[in-house]
Amino acid sequence: MSARLPQVAGEWIDRSRKLGFDFEGESLQGFAGDTVSSALLAAGVRVLGRSFKYHRARSVLSMANHDINAMFQDGARLNLRGDIEPLRDRMVLTAVNTFGGVRHDRARILDKLSAFLPVGFYYKAFHTPKAWFPFWERLFRRMTGLGELDFSTPHIRTPKRYDFCDVLVVGAGPSGLSASLAAADAGAKVVLVDENAHIGGSLTYQRGGSDNSIAQLRGLESRVSAHPKISVRCGTLAAGCYADNWVALVDGERMTKMRARAVIVASGVCEQPAVFHNNDLPGVMLGSAAQRLIYRYAVRPMQSAVVLAGNQDGYAAALDLIANGIRVEAVVDLRRTEGGSAEEAKVDEAGIRILRGHCIHEACAASSVVGAAVVRRLLPGGEVDAFRSETVKCDGVLMSVGYAPAAALLYQAGAALRFDEQIGQFVPANLPEGVFAAGRVNGVYALEDRQRDGARAGLDAAKYLGFPASAVPAVARAAVAPSHPYPIFDHPRAKNFVDFDEDLQLKDLANAVQEGFDNIELLKRYTTIGMGPSQGKHSNMNAIRILAKRLGTTPGEVGTTTSRPFVHPVPMSHLAGRGFAPYRLTPLHSRHERAGAVFMQAGVWLRPEFYMVPGKTRFEAVREEAAAVRAGVGIIDVGTLGKMEISGPDAAAFLERIYTGRFANMKVGMTRYALMLDEAGVIIDDGVVARLGEQRFYFTTTTTGAANVYREMTRLNTLWGMEVGIVNATGAYAAVNLAGPRSRDLLAGLTNLDLSPEAFPYLGVREAGIAGVPARLLRVGFVGELGYEIHVAADHARALWDALLEAGSAHGIRPFGVEAQRLLRLEKGHIIIGQDTDGLTTPVEAAIGWAVKMDKSYFIGQRSLKIVQRKNPKAKLVGFTLDSTTEGAMPKECHLVIRDGKIAGRVTSIAWSPAIEKYIGLAFVSPEIIASGGGFFIRADGGQMVAARIASTPFYDPAGDRQKRVA
Repeated sequence: MSARLPQVAGEWIDRSRKLGFDFEGESLQGFAGDTVSSALLAAGVRVLGRSFKYHRARSVLSMANHDINAMFQDGARLNLRGDIEPLRDRMVLTAVNTFGGVRHDRARILDKLSAFLPVGFYYKAFHTPKAWFPFWERLFRRMTGLGELDFSTPHIRTPKRYDFCDVLVVGAGPSGLSASLAAADAGAKVVLVDENAHIGGSLTYQRGGSDNSIAQLRGLESRVSAHPKISVRCGTLAAGCYADNWVALVDGERMTKMRARAVIVASGVCEQPAVFHNNDLPGVMLGSAAQRLIYRYAVRPMQSAVVLAGNQDGYAAALDLIANGIRVEAVVDLRRTEGGSAEEAKVDEAGIRILRGHCIHEACAASSVVGAAVVRRLLPGGEVDAFRSETVKCDGVLMSVGYAPAAALLYQAGAALRFDEQIGQFVPANLPEGVFAAGRVNGVYALEDRQRDGARAGLDAAKYLGFPASAVPAVARAAVAPSHPYPIFDHPRAKNFVDFDEDLQLKDLANAVQEGFDNIELLKRYTTIGMGPSQGKHSNMNAIRILAKRLGTTPGEVGTTTSRPFVHPVPMSHLAGRGFAPYRLTPLHSRHERAGAVFMQAGVWLRPEFYMVPGKTRFEAVREEAAAVRAGVGIIDVGTLGKMEISGPDAAAFLERIYTGRFANMKVGMTRYALMLDEAGVIIDDGVVARLGEQRFYFTTTTTGAANVYREMTRLNTLWGMEVGIVNATGAYAAVNLAGPRSRDLLAGLTNLDLSPEAFPYLGVREAGIAGVPARLLRVGFVGELGYEIHVAADHARALWDALLEAGSAHGIRPFGVEAQRLLRLEKGHIIIGQDTDGLTTPVEAAIGWAVKMDKSYFIGQRSLKIVQRKNPKAKLVGFTLDSTTEGAMPKECHLVIRDGKIAGRVTSIAWSPAIEKYIGLAFVSPEIIASGGGFFIRADGGQMVAARIASTPFYDPAGDRQKRVA
């Protein structure tokens, strides 16, 4: 049955644009401008979701971005908040957190078991017996969580924007609109933001049965839209406030980083629910929720209602129901005496029964939704009369008992708030410089007063910025309390919910206090109150009241919890932004493109992964590149390596401290492997150090470690005060590695340098001209063949590359990429830092103790390494091979080593070796595997167990004759 009202003045829906959508298999229809929740309610759907813990039937509570129990999934888009998510054509919606759909949720049995699931039960249960823990873990992982991830969802990229203004006004209600006009009239550039689709705030829905507020809104709206200094941004959430008035603004498309010279917070208040038995039934909602449904979306929220009032706004809500053809069976007023408001008089004149000094003690269910309200008298002490009650039939209950300030941005900005006993609300006590508050968040409630308070805040902000503006006296706060001091009523059958996100009942908080969690921060963490997606907007104030009553103190003395960004949940895609990842290109990038390179990212660099050959697969191309190096000559761009120079009287001593090896005794003209540790003895980098002179060294670092190594060296030298100069020459130099048995022959035709093994031995370094290009040559080999690492000025890189390729054509030269290099180095058993090591690997575990000289007086990490050496390592890096007859899924990097059904290590590198003609790899394995003779299994994809055996490294040319090449 449709619940759509006839056209309402000021409605947000466009009746000329019908939108079709599906909800759990049922085809429905709404209008453009509807939200998901309003469209469902208009279509007669009253149960919109299930609660998180007990899977109770739930529906609309606030229609103000707090309705966590009405969240939906639309394809790959999950956890859509139905109360604010705009309806779109052809949406296919399902409720989240159900097993079998919202109507037939199989997990609703948990509501019957609630007595066995008290607050904190997860802290006390499921620990023993330990053998059962995996079962419980899997069960809870299946039961919890909201929404279902679709791993095929395309990468969503959202832009970021940077903006600036004089005054940022948050909240476009009567206070925010007035503040914007006042500041702009004084000359300030104003940006006005509101999370709703349209401006107006409470003027759009709190009407008290008349349309006078709409006329006021139209006047303010026309002035704001015509003002040249005001920019209005609707559908924009002020999600967080940071230092120096830096505010994160989030809309549907992007995040805007707004830097404002002054900020006015006119964010209003969050209406609070009353606490009584079954206060979560569909049909029980806040008064403002019903008003929003009526006036924004033209939806009839119920046919007949009981209104629970603790202020005059409850009577205004009753008048709005009456004006739109909804029967009001009674107004149940928690107050004993008349408030004296015009709204009360009008309700009385309409012949509506007013039960003063009464409460709703219970809502009764009828087919999962509210069917009646049980009303009881309140005794003088505030207790419920347990002996007399009246049941009032209805299909809806409205709660209008008080408010909590939407002060998250004020707290984040550094404001201090105090509890005002007169109005029953936390209000600003001290505001940071440049931050102002206006309207109901400031404790000002009457409509005219809110507008005056907004104008006062606007002028104060303009004056603070130096614009001509006269000071306006502060507006008095509400004289009549808009919030009831304790709208919370115990019930012997409980189910009186304080937090709708986490299904927390009144008894849960009482039990937590009894167990000693009697501080508001401790209470929050133990019970998880306020930790759900709504972040306590409907529960924190009642939690404070409950704790205060239990402790016999006041809400002001209890205080509030810490407010942190974000005000509402923000999509991860907005935080990630555009996926902007800057990268660097080597000086030879254009040559690689010309040669058909397929690129990969290595740290901040783009490097050729391999060179595409028409008609060849990636695997075939990589194998051919590796074969060219083994049989002839290959060339690879290694310009991404970090390249540093250090000079000065203390240069050798400095390197002795930084690296684990010896460098003071190095001969000029020679190189040495260098290993770098942190203070914990963990490997963080490696490279090659070349001695160019007595006080001058040139050394390389890993591609990804260059910046960190340079930064750490400069930091340490600042502490040590040694006489050295350190230069990061990474960008100034290019480098290539010429490798293969024919590399010496090729190079001989381009240089006058004596390349004989006697004149230029293995691990030597020389400086000479190559094809007329000044170069520094290091005779080192990462790939296990005769090789020369040639470093030249970056501007000369292309000339060197072209000359080497031209001269090498007679020798069958071939460029090779990173994948071929990785295969070749694996055949030699060389490790890659960060791939064959992790953030905890020491030289002992990586089996490179030969590179560590423990008898030195000092190097970074030495003390920790001494301790490590006294202990047996939990795992050690070893080489392994697979049997050549192995079939099926092959292991991959990071696959687990299994022994006796338990994890005993992991694979770090693996590849098919054409030279060895079998799969080879490196893996961390337990000492037990090493001691047992070296056989183990690797769990491949699909759970297949692949047999492997430890093998000594290097796999290829163990004696190293090919790279030394003495002849």
